[in-house]
Amino acid sequence: MNRRKFLTKGALGVGATALVGVSPQDASPQQRVTKWDRSADVVIAGAGASGLSAAIMARDQGASVLVVEQNHDIGGHAMVSGGRIPLGGGTRLQKKFGVVDSADQVYLDHTDFHNLELRYSDRDLVRVWADENAATFDFLLDNGVQFEEVMPTLVNGGTIPRLFRTKVYSDDLKVTINGSPGSGLVRALEKSARAKGVEVLLRHTLTRIVRDEVRLKPDATGTRVHGIVAKIDGKEVTIEARRGFIIATGGFTSNVAFRRMFDPRLTEEYQVAGEPWSKQNADGEMLAMGLGAALWGTSNVASEHGRSVTKTRHIGARYGYENLRWNPGSPMFPQVGGAGLTVKSYQDFICVNQFGRRFWNEMDDTYDFLNACLGRHDPDAKSRKLNGGGPIWAIFDADSVRREEWDPKPPNVDANGFFFGADTIADLSRKISNPYQAQPMPARALEETVARYNSYVDAGKDPEFGRPGLMFKIQKPPYYAAWATPILHDALAGLRINGRCEVIDVRGEVIPGLYCAGESAGGFALHGLPRVTVFGRIAGREAARARRQS
Repeated sequence: MNRRKFLTKGALGVGATALVGVSPQDASPQQRVTKWDRSADVVIAGAGASGLSAAIMARDQGASVLVVEQNHDIGGHAMVSGGRIPLGGGTRLQKKFGVVDSADQVYLDHTDFHNLELRYSDRDLVRVWADENAATFDFLLDNGVQFEEVMPTLVNGGTIPRLFRTKVYSDDLKVTINGSPGSGLVRALEKSARAKGVEVLLRHTLTRIVRDEVRLKPDATGTRVHGIVAKIDGKEVTIEARRGFIIATGGFTSNVAFRRMFDPRLTEEYQVAGEPWSKQNADGEMLAMGLGAALWGTSNVASEHGRSVTKTRHIGARYGYENLRWNPGSPMFPQVGGAGLTVKSYQDFICVNQFGRRFWNEMDDTYDFLNACLGRHDPDAKSRKLNGGGPIWAIFDADSVRREEWDPKPPNVDANGFFFGADTIADLSRKISNPYQAQPMPARALEETVARYNSYVDAGKDPEFGRPGLMFKIQKPPYYAAWATPILHDALAGLRINGRCEVIDVRGEVIPGLYCAGESAGGFALHGLPRVTVFGRIAGREAARARRQS
């Protein structure tokens, strides 16, 4: 969906219909489903960490479960994650290592106002999450997830060691996608879910949530979510959710128009962690908003804490997420384009914007550096690019390559617009051509930038940006320009839910039959797997316990 379509059909439509709590799809009798192709007690969109946790829990409650997944395989972002799951409260593995913990301490650690990353979270959700920590970790163990059994460590500002990491599922890249530890989580959950009777429909894209008038109580009727419409190979499939439908589609970071609602600077040049394996297109959020659902915790996206935006670690490739380097043997690698050159030290190059100018201290790892990347840097005020900062390029020479022990050739770099080399700085600037480069990089500007930086190395001081330890000149050909643009990671906002993972509308009322978990849910800015597994498990349990609709 492009930006124009989103504004006319998405955001404006949502704004108008949310006031009355009815979406256009429900207002039209012709769009109501009169015959279901499939039916299950609990239907889930998304087979990632939250969706699989929800599916298993719903089956454990005796409900029939059907999962639709847009991708050709299960796992979502969790498949290529680091498998880090810091859950506490007194888990079996904590006890094995003599760690004493409690749900109350988990809650206190995650609501400490000194914790800038989590201070804007919904306290009710944090309380529920803390109470379910230990049970969820043990649930993962019971469903075949294996962890590295070493003493846990501190994380997320906690006072008690809670961090364990899952083991890689196998050494087969076709199974693990990239050999990441997160495969040990989702493959184990998939195996358990299928063994318990969960049905997973791959390559099915969620296109509509069906809300219809049903009998909510013996003496009353009302509207509730009654099922979904999904599409595969251009054909629609209607699926009834007799007890509840769970949105577990991931976040919104891949949807440029959606993410710019929270930070207008997040334009199209900023790629997303986990891509191109899985994309977070905000499908579930947008459809729920069409039913009047509210968003929650939106301030966390631009709070400049946490991991909404991160510095790239693997330069010279489009997908340079800090903790994910794509393996050339991965079945996804033809879509990836390059693994990237892993940076040991930002001391070995300078960063310039699309105009060939340095803009900040490259050694800075704070949001000051990221804000400088996201800002507009046009000294001549000629660019038509008015929002995002545009591409960031790492400029270095042959000596840098030697120090970093890089091999600046494919498959390590993506020479199709994300990595360039030349014998002179001027020729290098002229070669830079990229879909996100708004205009050619001025050769004179880049030459001046490199010469000025080299003079700072001679002087031992950076008067422009205060970069410490100026150690190496950029002076030995060949010279290189490598894509070093920041990467988007956590969504940190999403649909409003209560402690039962029921979706809440703009009036503060529950939308009957609609649940949400994972990165699609907002209100708790905690990074990664501990949040999505806990709320996935809760959503599956609560949806399965709902009264079955006829």
